[in-house]
Parts: sequence; structure tokens; C-alpha cells
Amino acid sequence: MNIHEYQAKAILKKHGVTIQEGITASTPNEAVDAAKKLQEETGTQWWVLKAQIHAGGRGKGGGVKLAKSLEEVAKIAEGMIGMQLVTHQTGPEGRKVHKILVAQDVYYPGPSGKMEFYMGVLLNRQTGKNTVMYSTEGGVDIEDVADKTPELIFKEEVDPATGILPFQARKIAFNLGLSGQAFKQMTRFVQSLYEAYVSVDASLFEINPVLKATDDKILAVDAKVGLDDNALFRHPELAAMRDLSEEDATEVEAGKHNLNFVKLDGNVGCMVNGAGLAMATMDIIKLSGGDPANFLDVGGGANAQTVEAGLRIILDDPAVKAVLINVFGGIVRCDRVAAGVVEAYKKLGNIQVPVIVRLQGTNAEEGKEVIDNSGLKVRSAISLKEAADIVKEVV
Repeated sequence: MNIHEYQAKAILKKHGVTIQEGITASTPNEAVDAAKKLQEETGTQWWVLKAQIHAGGRGKGGGVKLAKSLEEVAKIAEGMIGMQLVTHQTGPEGRKVHKILVAQDVYYPGPSGKMEFYMGVLLNRQTGKNTVMYSTEGGVDIEDVADKTPELIFKEEVDPATGILPFQARKIAFNLGLSGQAFKQMTRFVQSLYEAYVSVDASLFEINPVLKATDDKILAVDAKVGLDDNALFRHPELAAMRDLSEEDATEVEAGKHNLNFVKLDGNVGCMVNGAGLAMATMDIIKLSGGDPANFLDVGGGANAQTVEAGLRIILDDPAVKAVLINVFGGIVRCDRVAAGVVEAYKKLGNIQVPVIVRLQGTNAEEGKEVIDNSGLKVRSAISLKEAADIVKEVV
């Protein structure tokens, strides 16, 4: 689960990470009030207004702007709130900005003596250890740094059993070229950042940039946090941070029915029970000349309700020209799935695209008979090749 920058910074601050202070606003008046409050609390003379959406590249798209007066705060907020912000991560449709973060300008009055770094914490699945990835090249896309100057990216692997050790935090500060008070500040920053990452069961913490200010303070200017969905039951306060307006509406609807759904760009909708079977199904669709329109896994307990919900979600996509339902009867019997398909088909009614049902496993033959005798425009198959041939025929 992704969260907004202001939510990520609240988590960091709770765990002792120094952050660029800010206050959220949903209207221009709220933005001005936030700017005044920040001026009183931090002494800032300028402010940075940041659009709060789940996407990177906001600055290049006009979603991060500097205001040097309260009048500018109001003017920028008026243009930013409600805008459709387009970045390289949103696609051409962009994302609507519902809220902005009014933050203190930590660069005032100029860049002299300041340094920017990149720092992220994530799991290395090959080694089973957490990795602190960092670079002296902060404030730019880390992908570009990795591509053009990979020698400027450092990695420190941390054993989850021990956590990050003091010598590792010092090593990171040393590799970033720091000394004196800034060195001490960075070691504390790294340890607090790692503690925050572990404490909230995160899948990713990314701070870009980490700023060394002129007074040698180290602080997080931006923050991107991904939370592990499987651990949210332990963190109800974090689950409450979910912003459904930032997520694909179809995927949100699928989640209500416990369906694992990912929207793709193809023309053949597919519904399966099992992630491995889903991958094989998408491969066979490609080999048949079609393109998968989605990944949809109904799980091991497919029934009439889940099949109906899945079919409705697939058919809501105007690009879908055919639907392939591919079910292996292991935990669930194929004849029950077939009955569920027939019931769902009748409930939905007026289905204009071909529906192919391939059943294999327990009671597969009986399931095929249920489909064939239903009187509906549903074509059945037993083998994957047979299903592929039908897809090739109808697409």
C-alpha cells in the first residue's frame, strides 16, 4: 500500500527522523493559514507547495513550487489544488490533486553549503537481508544515476536479526563524505530511518533528497513509503491512511470481493484460480494472437459470487473482446465452478463477447457437460490447447 508524502513524514518523525516540516491544505485559504503557522513555528520566510499524489516526478509536472510571499502561496495553491497532474509515473491521464503539503523552505536563503543525498531501505530477496541503498547524488532520479554512474551508488546489507549496527551507520556517513557534526547527525538519521522501516513493516522507504543543511542538520525533504499489505492487520492506524482515490477504481472493486486483480492493456479478459495458472493463461493468450486484458485470480474457493464479480469487472473494460475462464479443480470441483459460471452469466445477462471456459481437474468432464447443456453462448474446453484454439478463433 502506498501512502502520501505527508503521511510518510509523520511516520519518520514519530521514529526520530528529522523532516522538512509541513502542513496539509485542501483549499487556498487553508494553504495560507498553514504558511502562517509554519512561519510562526519554524521561522521560514519562503514555502514549498507540493501536490500530494501517489507518483514521482511531481516537480517536473508542476506539482512542486516555491512561494516567496503569502500572496504567492494563495495563487499557487489555487492553481495546484484540483489540477490534473501528469508525470512520467501517472501516464497521460494524470492524477487529480485533492490536497497539497505546504512545507518550510529548507533551502532558504540559498544553496550555499548544502548537500543532497539519496537514501532508501528495501528488502534484498536474494539474500533475505534488508538493504540500505544510498548515494551522494540526491535530488535526481536514482535510475539515471544507476545507469550513468553506478559507482556512485552504495549498498549496505543489514541482518534483520541484529538490525543496523553502529559501525554500519558510521560507514554510510563516511561514504557520503561527511565529517564532524554532520557525520554524527547522519549516523542517527540512518539508524532512525531503519528503525522506522522495520517498525511499520514497510516494503520500501525512499528519501530523495536527504539534505545536509548549512547548520549540518540532516533532514528528510521528501519521502516515499510502501507498506506491506500482508502486515497491515498489525497496523490498523496505517491501514486507515489508504487513499482509495489514488488507486485504480476497478482494482478497488475487485479487492472488495477478495479478488487479486491487475488491469492490463489487452483485449482478452482472463479469470483463473491460482497465480501460476494465471501466468500460463496469459502466455497462451499471447501465443494465440491475443493480449491479456487483466490478471484476475479468484483463489481456491471459486463460487458463483466470486465468478459473477470477476466477470462483471472484466466486462466493464470496453477493450475486452473475449473472456477466458481457466480453472483447475483441486480444492474446488469443476462442476461447481461451471454451475457458478452459468449462474453468473444468467445474472449479468446481455453479454456481447465470447466466453470460453476451460476446466481441468476434479469433475472436469461433469463441468464441461454443465456448460454445454446450459443453452448459453459459452464455449467449453478441457485442454489448454483447445482453449487457445478457441481464443484464436474469436479474437
